[in-house]
Amino acid sequence: MAESKQYITQVQDNGTVMISEETIAAIVTHAAKEVEGVVCIGNKPGIDPSKLWSKDLKISISEANEISVDCNLVVAYGSTVVTVAKAVQDSVFASIESMTGVKPIAVNINVCGIARQ
Repeated sequence: MAESKQYITQVQDNGTVMISEETIAAIVTHAAKEVEGVVCIGNKPGIDPSKLWSKDLKISISEANEISVDCNLVVAYGSTVVTVAKAVQDSVFASIESMTGVKPIAVNINVCGIARQ
């Protein structure tokens, strides 16, 4: 993860709401895991997603509150890789938008392997 944390900042009537990159990562992780055919985020099944920051899950938040996500995942053997990857993109995009109120500018999925579930 980056040395300094990134936040989505939303000014409200009574103060400021800040949503951390860890929160966005949790949203991405949960949204991806809900898609049928996803074995894991990252390239090693069984690894705790919170340990994947630098390599397998990258969240970027610009000063203009633009979110981009780069996510490596393993797809279940027998699944259609492109279909699963597109479903993950759609799920992550919708989850981030509905939970934060901010539309991601990019959700990039890298299928880095297949595995039996």
